[in-house]
Amino acid sequence: MTDRTARFALPMLHAGQAQKEMTHNEALLALDILLHPEVEAVGQNHPPEAPLPGQCWIVGDAPSGTWAGQEDRIAAWSEGGWRFLRPRDGMLMWSRAEGMAVRRILGAWAVGSLHGTALFLGGAQVVGPQQPPIAMATGGTLMDVEARATIAHVLDALREHGLVARNA
Repeated sequence: MTDRTARFALPMLHAGQAQKEMTHNEALLALDILLHPEVEAVGQNHPPEAPLPGQCWIVGDAPSGTWAGQEDRIAAWSEGGWRFLRPRDGMLMWSRAEGMAVRRILGAWAVGSLHGTALFLGGAQVVGPQQPPIAMATGGTLMDVEARATIAHVLDALREHGLVARNA
């Protein structure tokens, strides 16, 4: 029998275990951090000087001090000191410093990026996969310069936003 859960390595209680409250409280602290995850900042390498219980940070790739050796972990301050949790792909957290969501994807934190296949607003799809390039209008004996310039601006905006691919 293992002494930790498979996904988040939460401590397990065992029959006849002395001081079960210690193991149980450690698991509750981890759950408190993970249930509605919010971090103060992403990629911080130095522990803050006066953290408050419950505050968390995503540790950067060159941590120092009491965070040394805890690269990429979630550092959480509690009354008992620092707790470090291992992130898992798919985790979604809110970063107060960035004012946006951060998601764990393929072993790295993606700050502010959304991943999906479509965007729906009010139940209607407003953005889908990127479409193939659209060629600019050319030729013709009568050319409406203003209309062509407007179309060019619209196409440039669509390409800039990535909704339509750029011409090769």
